[in-house]
Amino acid sequence: MRVLGVDPGLTRCGVGVVDGVAGRPLTMLGVGVVRTPADADVPDRLVLVERGIEQWLDEHRPDCVAVERVFSQHNVRTVMGTAQASAVAMLCAARRGLPVALHTPSEVKAAVTGSGRADKAQVGAMVTRLLRLAAPPKPADAADALALAICHIWRAPATNRLQQAQALARAQHAALRSGPGRGPGVSRAPRPAGTPAAGASAAPASPAAARPENTPGGEAP
Repeated sequence: MRVLGVDPGLTRCGVGVVDGVAGRPLTMLGVGVVRTPADADVPDRLVLVERGIEQWLDEHRPDCVAVERVFSQHNVRTVMGTAQASAVAMLCAARRGLPVALHTPSEVKAAVTGSGRADKAQVGAMVTRLLRLAAPPKPADAADALALAICHIWRAPATNRLQQAQALARAQHAALRSGPGRGPGVSRAPRPAGTPAAGASAAPASPAAARPENTPGGEAP
């Protein structure tokens, strides 16, 4: 699995590509940041972020994109810029038909370091160790992007099993609600005219048929 991790941001958008599967050594294929000038208008900065991410997608052809889930902070302006850059990354992936996974910072830290409260230095150190790098990637946004990719590779098998179990449960629930013989594609043969429905008792004979003169021979027995 080849994953492009994106640590969204307007000034610095971290990007990193990791290849591998859970339980085996991982390989870093590239890491960097997409930068935009702080004095530019937001729409222009978002265009630059899009172009940068598109270049990474063209170069590395990932199987999926992992983006950090935006969470609330006290600085609303920072949150807005991060959310906008995150949306651009998801748009670029969706336009190519690539699946997008969102991971919270705590999930990433826990997956990489074992603690959801690890600081950036600890994340960078573990990323360096896991990918067998000579030094921690700089700036921290780049290391965070690699951590996102690692997190997704390790969590993907469990996530897929959970999604499959949920889909199976929904299908079983739908089958139970439809009732026996009422599921999709099930049809019933038409009942011939005069045939009593299942579970219904036979209709009583008419009074005329029960009179003696209507018995064979026209006489009472």
